[in-house]
Amino acid sequence: MPTALKIGPYRFYFYSYDCIEPRHMHVDRDNMSAKIWLDPVVSLAENHGYSRRELREIEKIATENLEKLRNEWDAFCSHA
Repeated sequence: MPTALKIGPYRFYFYSYDCIEPRHMHVDRDNMSAKIWLDPVVSLAENHGYSRRELREIEKIATENLEKLRNEWDAFCSHA
């Protein structure tokens, strides 16, 4: 499970078998997790435990690092 980005308490990653889905990232902190789509813009797919405030922070981080997250996905999944 490649980690694409780690900022503060958040780890952005995806599973190798995720390459069959549209580009997205899982975001974990402690025992919480979310799934965010990367296209066409950052948007929430699933939430397991995060508050609305934290989800806004996660979406902000993802938007600010969108090119890097997309590039990490593409680099890995183009070989899968």
